[in-house]
Amino acid sequence: MAKKTKPSDETPAQAEPTNGAQVSDQLREPAEVRYADQLAALAQNDKDERPASWRLSPRSVLRYVVGGVTLKADIGGKAMDVPITRKFFGDDGIVERAIVTLASERALLLVGEPGTGKSWLSEHLSAAICGNSTLTIQGTAGTTEEHIKYSWNIARVIAEGPRPENLIPSPTMLAMRSGALLRFEEITRCVPDVQDALVSILSDKAIAIPELPDANMVWAKTGFNIIATANTRDQGVNELSAALKRRFNYVHIPIVGDQKTEIEIVQQRSAELIQRYNLPTRIAPPIIQLLATVFREIRSGKTTDGVSIKKPSTTLSTAEAIGVALDAALSARFFGSGQVTPADIARNLIGSIVKEDKADLEALKEYAVIVAKKRAAKDKSWQEFHDVVLEMVK
Repeated sequence: MAKKTKPSDETPAQAEPTNGAQVSDQLREPAEVRYADQLAALAQNDKDERPASWRLSPRSVLRYVVGGVTLKADIGGKAMDVPITRKFFGDDGIVERAIVTLASERALLLVGEPGTGKSWLSEHLSAAICGNSTLTIQGTAGTTEEHIKYSWNIARVIAEGPRPENLIPSPTMLAMRSGALLRFEEITRCVPDVQDALVSILSDKAIAIPELPDANMVWAKTGFNIIATANTRDQGVNELSAALKRRFNYVHIPIVGDQKTEIEIVQQRSAELIQRYNLPTRIAPPIIQLLATVFREIRSGKTTDGVSIKKPSTTLSTAEAIGVALDAALSARFFGSGQVTPADIARNLIGSIVKEDKADLEALKEYAVIVAKKRAAKDKSWQEFHDVVLEMVK
């Protein structure tokens, strides 16, 4: 549990948590630390049967992820009400299928567009199930089989030979030894030969170490499994082999389906990030609604009125909208009045829409001219947004 410090001249006072999460001066904490009180409250109230090595029952894992309840618990020797906040916005059935998969022999592959919350869901599932979300492999073109299995302390091997104490275990091996979950991010970014190193691990639940004849196998303890993620935009880069596909259960994470939910996501996550950065500001709901509306309409290429507009080549995910909200809050704090305005949103929007292709600037310009200008006649917020966008895209 993170320690709270008293305000001083050197340490600025931190805002009290509003969502049942821990508050720390650390920029980023794993979910099991930040939401330790919620996990403890769920464990104390958990009456259902738990799979071997799981910290919570499947029902409580689901409750942790989707939230919506307040539980009485003893936290740090004090009786208190602990609100369980929602961590993943979307179809609860998706979360249920993911939990059921992790309780089985098959691994879980979360597939979806960039920014749909795959890694976020993966982290929280790991935190709730095994209490450790940090056993992670980041898939890249440079990921090797050693990153997946094990490597050696070369200097000690040269001096002493291959011995168990000279072996450097991978996150996979650590997860196997402790009966925990391994998170494998962007698995399709790895070349096929590296991906296939997982086939024997998922089939045999073991890693062979031929260099150690007397202790040449590491067997997975009960509870070990893998959560992998893959972006649909990466499909075709390094497709999984047929053998590996059979060992994964695919769960597709869609883009947020309705505007109300997207606004709620942006509102909650931006508030959490503003709190983390200790910003003395908040983003008013109308500003969040404007931001979410802009993202949603440009992403779909159609307005709520049915007007067709240009779509940019980049993916305008909900995660990108959250990033724009935080940037706007920082901009308002350091260069503005402290209150986030439509102008702050407009100034920080362009970097999310125009990435690799400068032609995407035309999509934003068209949106300002066709959509924002019409709404500006009735709404000052849209007028401010329109004026700043046109000034930036000249």
